[in-house]
Amino acid sequence: MATFLYKLGRLAFRRRGVVALIWLALLAAVGAGAATASAPASDSLSIPGTEAQRAFDLLDQRFPGASADGATARVVFQAPKGEPMTDPANKAAVERTVHDLKSGSKQVARVADPYLAKTLSKDGRTAYAQVSYTVTGFELSDASRDALQDAAKSSRQEGLTVEIGGDALQAVPETGNTEIIGVAVSAVVLVITFGALIAAGLPLLTALIGVGIGVSAITALSHALDLSSTTSTLATMIGLAVGIDYALFIVSRYRGELAEGREREEAAGRAVGTAGSAVVFAGLTVVIALVGLAVVNIPMLTKMGLAAAGTVVIAVLIALTLIPALLGFAGRRVLPRAARKPKRAGAEHAADTERPNGGTRWARFVLRRPVVVLLAGVIGLGVVAIPAASLQLGLPDDGSQPTHTTQRKAYDLLSDGFGPGFNGPLMVVVDGRHTRDGQSAKSATARVVKKVRALDDVAVVTPPTFNKAQDTALLNVVPKSKPSGTETEDLVHQIRLTATHIAADTGAKTLVTGTTAMNIDVSKKLNDALLPYLALVVGLAFLLLMVVFRSVLVPLKAALGFLLSVVAALGAVVAVFQWGWLSDVVDVEQTGPIMSMMPIFMVGVVFGLAMDYEVFLVTRMREAFVQGENPGQAVVTGFRHGARVVTAAAVIMISVFAGFIGSTDSMIKMIGFGLAIAVFFDAFVVRMALVPAVLALLGRSAWWLPRWLQKILPNVDVEGEGLRHLLAADGPEASSPREPVGV
Repeated sequence: MATFLYKLGRLAFRRRGVVALIWLALLAAVGAGAATASAPASDSLSIPGTEAQRAFDLLDQRFPGASADGATARVVFQAPKGEPMTDPANKAAVERTVHDLKSGSKQVARVADPYLAKTLSKDGRTAYAQVSYTVTGFELSDASRDALQDAAKSSRQEGLTVEIGGDALQAVPETGNTEIIGVAVSAVVLVITFGALIAAGLPLLTALIGVGIGVSAITALSHALDLSSTTSTLATMIGLAVGIDYALFIVSRYRGELAEGREREEAAGRAVGTAGSAVVFAGLTVVIALVGLAVVNIPMLTKMGLAAAGTVVIAVLIALTLIPALLGFAGRRVLPRAARKPKRAGAEHAADTERPNGGTRWARFVLRRPVVVLLAGVIGLGVVAIPAASLQLGLPDDGSQPTHTTQRKAYDLLSDGFGPGFNGPLMVVVDGRHTRDGQSAKSATARVVKKVRALDDVAVVTPPTFNKAQDTALLNVVPKSKPSGTETEDLVHQIRLTATHIAADTGAKTLVTGTTAMNIDVSKKLNDALLPYLALVVGLAFLLLMVVFRSVLVPLKAALGFLLSVVAALGAVVAVFQWGWLSDVVDVEQTGPIMSMMPIFMVGVVFGLAMDYEVFLVTRMREAFVQGENPGQAVVTGFRHGARVVTAAAVIMISVFAGFIGSTDSMIKMIGFGLAIAVFFDAFVVRMALVPAVLALLGRSAWWLPRWLQKILPNVDVEGEGLRHLLAADGPEASSPREPVGV
C-alpha cells in the first residue's frame, strides 16, 4: 500500500498540471449537470415492510387517484373574540378562501369546506379546511405553495386569524451564516497550525473542490435516483470535514519531510505513501459506516449514506492526487517564512528532541499517570452519558417547528380549538375483499368502527368511505393525545391488536397508517436495526483496523472508546434537545423526542470519523514501534508528530459540524450538534487521553497478534516499513535526505 501510494504521489507531483486539469474538468462537468438537472422526483418517506407503508400501497390500489400519501395542508381559521365562525361575514370570507384554494393550483386534489365537513370547534371560534394534493410535499411546485399562502390573505384582510400547517409548506432547510463561520474557523485553525497562508489554503481549497464535485453530482442525479432534500446538506457536512482533515494530514507530513531536508518530489511521495495510507484506511472506515446504513432498509437513509460515502471517496482521491499536485505548484511556500531555508538532514529531529512540544509533554504526563487519566476520562464521559437513559425517540412534526412559523401557529390553534390529536389523525384502512363466513366488507368495517370508538384515547372516528368496488373502507381516527405522545403510540398498538382479533373472526384485514403511524413504525424499525447495524459496522471496522495495526487489542480499544464517546454524545443531545438544557445557546425553541434516525445515524457517522483519529494517531505510534522504539517511547513519538495535527483536525471538524446548528431544519440542527459534540468527546477525551493511557497500561502486549493471524492477515504496510526497504534497496540517493531544491 505505502509503496503504491508513494509512486502515485510522485507521479501526481510530476504531472501536476494534468492532474489539476482533470479535477477542474470533472468539477466543471458535474457542475454543468447540476445546473441543468430536474428537481427531485419526491421526498416521501417510504418504509418497506411496515404496516403503515402496506396501507398506503393498498390505498393506491383500491382508491386510484386519491393520492393517500400526497401533500396535505390545513388552513386554520380563528374568528376575533366574541365572534363565531358562523357569522355571515366570517363564513363568506372562509368560503372565498376555499374557492381560491380549489382554483389556485392544478395539483390540488380536493378541499374540504369546513362548514360542509363540520370541522368547527365546540366554542365556534375555530375552523379548518383540509387541502389534499396529488403530489408529495417536495414535488409541490412553488406556484402551488404561493397559491396556498395567497388564498389565506383574503381572510386575514377580513379580520380572521389564518395559519397554515401540514407538509405542503415543506422547504429545503437553510443553514444560515453559521456554516460560513465554521469554514472561517477552519481557516484560522489551519493558519495557526501551519503558519503559512498557502499551506492553510490548500486543505480548504481541495475540500471545497471535493464537496463541489460531490454535491453537484448528487444534485445532477437527484431526480433519477429520487434523492431527498437533506442528502446534499449531509454530504456537504461530512465531505467538508473529512476533506479538510485528510488534506491536513498529508500537507503536514509533506512539511515534515521537507524539514528533514528531502527533495520536494521525494517529500511528496513519502507524504502520500505514509500519511496517505492512513487517509485510505480512515476513509474506508467512514465509507463502511455510511454504506452500512443500508441494513436499516429505509431507502431515504440508504441514499443519504451512499451519497455521503461517495463524497468521502472523492475526498480521499483528492487528498492522494490533487494535494501532491498542488504541492508541486506551491513549492517551499507551504513552509513558514523562517523555515524556508534549507536544513541539514536530521535537524528537525534534533530540534524535536531538544524542545519537547505540547504533544510530547502531554504524552509523558499520561504515561506517568495512566490509571488516573483513564478513570477520569471514563467517569467523565459516563456522567455525560446519564441522560441517554431517558432517550425518547420520535419524528418531528409541526409541533417541533419554531414558534414564529405559520405551521407551528396552525398546530397550536388546532390543539386549542379541537384537541391535540387533530394534528395527527390516524388513517384506518379496512380490506374486506377476502371476508369469510358470510361477512361483508361493510359489516366488518362497522365492527372495526365500534371497537375503535370504545378505546380510551379515541376522540373522534369519522364515518367510513368505501371505494367503488365497496370492498375497502377508509376512516380517520382522531386521538385525544398529541401525535408525538406515548399515549398515541399506545393507541396505534391497541387498534392493531383489535384488528388482529377482528381479522381472525371475519377475514377482513385492518391496517393503520397516516403520518403519525408512519413515524411510529419508522422509530420501531430504526430501534430494531440499531444493534445489528452496530454489530456489522463495528465488526467490519474491527477487522479492517486489525489489518492496519496488526494487533487485536488496539482495534478492540478503539471500538470500546467509540461506544463510550457516542453514548456520551447521545446523553448531551438528550440534555439539550429533550430536556432543554442550554437550549438558548443552540436556539432550540421546542424540546421534545429525539429524532428517530439520530442514534443510528450518529453511530454510523461518528464511528467512521472516530476511526480517523485512531488511524492517524496510532499509525505513527505503530510506525515508531516497528522501527525499534519501546511501547512508551512509541506513544510519545506518535504524540510528538501527530498531536498538534490531530487537535487541529478535530477543531476543524467540530467547527464545520457546529456550523450546521444554525439550520432552520430541526433534523439538521440536531445532527450538527450531535456530531460536533461527539467528535469533541472522541478526539479530546478518548483518542488524546484514553488511548495513550490504555497503551501505557498494555505495554508491548498492545501490539500482540497471534501467529496464525499474522499468516492470514494481509500486510498492507501502513507504517511504510516496506517502502523504506524499497528505498534503501534502490540506493542511498533514494533513501537519504537531500538538500532541498530552490524554488
